Amino acid sequence: MHLAIHGTCDPAFAPVRAAFASNFERFPELGAAVCVAVRGRVVVDLWAGFRDAARTAPWRGDTIVNVFSATKGAVALCAHALAEKRALDVDAPVAAAWPEFGAAGKGRVLVAQLLDHSAGLPALRAEPKEGALYDWQAMTAALAAEEPFWEPGARHGYHAVTFGFLVGEVIRRASGRRVGAFLREAVAGPLGLDLHIGTGAEHDGRIAEVPPTIASPTGLGGAFGASFRDPASLTSMAFTRPRDLVSPGLVNTVRARRAEIPALNGHANARALARMYGALANGGALAGAARVLSPEAIEAALAERSAGLDAVLLAESRFSLGFMLPSALRPFGRGPRTFGHPGAGGALGFADPDAGLGFGYTPNQTIASGEGGDPRWPALIEAVYSCL
Repeated sequence: MHLAIHGTCDPAFAPVRAAFASNFERFPELGAAVCVAVRGRVVVDLWAGFRDAARTAPWRGDTIVNVFSATKGAVALCAHALAEKRALDVDAPVAAAWPEFGAAGKGRVLVAQLLDHSAGLPALRAEPKEGALYDWQAMTAALAAEEPFWEPGARHGYHAVTFGFLVGEVIRRASGRRVGAFLREAVAGPLGLDLHIGTGAEHDGRIAEVPPTIASPTGLGGAFGASFRDPASLTSMAFTRPRDLVSPGLVNTVRARRAEIPALNGHANARALARMYGALANGGALAGAARVLSPEAIEAALAERSAGLDAVLLAESRFSLGFMLPSALRPFGRGPRTFGHPGAGGALGFADPDAGLGFGYTPNQTIASGEGGDPRWPALIEAVYSCL
């Protein structure tokens, strides 16, 4: 069947369009969008395929989809926006903004350690009550009472789910607003981004369905896979507590869409991710939009803060203050200062300041991948850089 690709593509970036089309032939792609911004100008904005597994609803220009952990980059940007306004000090103890957090020996844990995944709080030891994932107070209270799994700052481990509640509560304490509202007012609004943490009913008709994940040859193998399958392991606890996380079809439920789960339920399109990272790749602003961060703040945000063997992912990973940095586990971009964040199953957004590049890719068919990242990324990224 002929694949209809919609949107716009600068002729100079035709290889990106070709790579995007090829992904639908080479992989079990259902629906997806890709967007590229260079020096503040959108040069690729394409979409194709279907919003639903039954292939009855075409992907549209206004389609948004759950981008899973790519949400973390937006949360990190919110924290940096607060820090630039001096409403939040990332080098101060978390307890300065959130006094209850100082329990269980955490009085000296820094906000920066929440952002760079070195705080030692990637999971909850005790299984929370059913429905805790949707209960902000229950999750933040449990994390405030939790004892770190390691000496904060001594090592790092991916805070897969807890990152959003930890950094989100600091944002709430510092700004007086929940992270979803702060994102709208301080980031999405000024940059004109179709990016949401917690979606209202008005968006339901344009959210893409996320079918069950398809395993790739590199998915859930090695040390990570073995640890994930052990329910007593830190890896398993980090990804499966609260138990609501393993509910079949979780992300397609109205309850999950309405909730604020800032590590994993942001809804966006590729255009939003490319514009957000395009601003960060160009001094913090886009043409005709307000500046969200200064160049100096961006440099501080992208500097490596933790690297090496990840205590949760059990592979080498790298993080700055809230952003993931390229590694063999999750390779993206080429420039030495590239930063961004992938999402489970394929979503990706990143900035390459040296190239003035912002990139966004948002599929709805998730593919479980191990080292090397999503198999759909390389051709797209290679095509982008070949055109610069």
